[in-house]
Parts: sequence; structure tokens; C-alpha cells
Amino acid sequence: MPVVNARIDASAEFVDPALVNVYGCTVGPGTRIEPFVEIQRGAAVGARCRIGANAFLCEGVSLEDDVTVGPGVMFTNDRHPRAVTAAGTLMGPEDWTLETTRVGAGAVIGANATILCGLAIGAGARIAPGSVVTRDVPPGAHVAGVPARAAQPAGASAPLSHPTSLLNLAEAS
Repeated sequence: MPVVNARIDASAEFVDPALVNVYGCTVGPGTRIEPFVEIQRGAAVGARCRIGANAFLCEGVSLEDDVTVGPGVMFTNDRHPRAVTAAGTLMGPEDWTLETTRVGAGAVIGANATILCGLAIGAGARIAPGSVVTRDVPPGAHVAGVPARAAQPAGASAPLSHPTSLLNLAEAS
């Protein structure tokens, strides 16, 4: 799996460059990328980010600085995915609309979360493992669940303000 035609800062670290698929994107200084990650053309990764194993960052995804993307996180970029056109031919780039997703500085996305396209995840937001994010996440918000919503303990009337970990955040929903 190659690293091809990408603008990668010299201080970025690939745990095993032979086990990633990174092409046509940008990767900022001090970023660490684990094995089996794919970062597609047109994606942008800021400085000091950490991308966990098996994560998928498709075209149209941009991460600001200090973002953590857990293992197995999936981003999408097509609201209406199809294999073929109405005429029955394989779809090409001209047959769909790219929808971008922006992740703000310092956000943390837990393992195996799925981020639907066309969204903004605010700076410092935390997304619990396994969550499915279907709408914008405000800066500093903590969300969990399917679909992801503000996390709060069972029976509580206010969202959990400072979970001790993303796992506690997931358990609170």
C-alpha cells in the first residue's frame, strides 16, 4: 500500500509506511499514522494529529490540528451512494456530489465511530466509540450513541460535563 503524490511534512510519522494507503492528500507536522489507514486525495490532516489503525479519511475530510481519530473510524463523503447511474453505467466522479466534513482543533473521535458527510465537528468536541454522527457537533460538545446525541447519564437532566474517558462517555448514553 503506497504513499503517493501526497504532501507530507518530514516530521510526520508512519508506524509502517508499507501498510498505509495515502495519496493526493496533505499531512501536517508531528502527525502519527497507524497501519492500515487510508487517506484519500483531497483530504487534509493538520499538525500533531493521531490517526488510529484501520481509519478511513476520504476525499473532502479536513482535520485541524491536534485531532485524534481512533482505530476504525470511518468518514463518508457521498450522501446518496450508488454503484451505477440511472442508465446502468458505473458511476464516475461527475455522477455524484462530494460533501465535505471539517473536524475542529483538538477534537477526539473514538474507535469505530462513523461520521456522515457534510458535517462540522467543533473544536474540542468528543465523540464516543461506536457513535454514528449524523449532524454537526458543537465545539466542546460530548456526544455518544446511534445516532450521536449529547451524552448524559441515565436519569440525569444535564449532559455529562467532563467524562473521565471516552468509554465513560459511551456508557453514559
